[in-house]
Amino acid sequence: MPEMEMRVIEGAKDFVQMLFRNNADGHDADHTMRVYRNAVNIGSNYPECDLELVALASLLHDVDDSKLFPTENNANARKFLRGQNIDEARIDSICEIINAVSFSKNRGKIPETIEGKIVQDADRLDAMGAIGIARTFAYGGKNGRSLESSIEHFHEKLLKLKDELNTPEALDLAKERHAFLELFLVEYKRELI
Repeated sequence: MPEMEMRVIEGAKDFVQMLFRNNADGHDADHTMRVYRNAVNIGSNYPECDLELVALASLLHDVDDSKLFPTENNANARKFLRGQNIDEARIDSICEIINAVSFSKNRGKIPETIEGKIVQDADRLDAMGAIGIARTFAYGGKNGRSLESSIEHFHEKLLKLKDELNTPEALDLAKERHAFLELFLVEYKRELI
């Protein structure tokens, strides 16, 4: 990527670190960086993909999450991007990708762009496997969920993710993570006896 794009991406990383510095519920800077790395890795398989859009949308995908911030119309993302002199049309494209990420708000909806599909997949991958399990219980603990309530989340969301991915690259990564979720649930149930 050109130097200017890298400067903006590095700025987005710093912004995310600052914004999530006190967060410990699984929607933290580490989550964002894993989504970013997965998105860029998946996006590198698609020559038609605008990797800057993928990078910025993946880095900013949770900065206006309603569970975390009382913002409207992607206010945090838009403020950051305007501060980087990104033009409004590109800002709108990035926000459109961000708005297609949420599982609960976009259940059964496939993003219209390859960039949207990639970022949605990258976020969903981070809700699977060992990381997904750890994030589920971190979020549950911070928000007063019981263990059983967190286990219900597996059935409401985590186990459905594999079948709602958009790219073959994400599906390849998801297979092992999905199997680990199933194995965890078997062991959890066995230990309840």
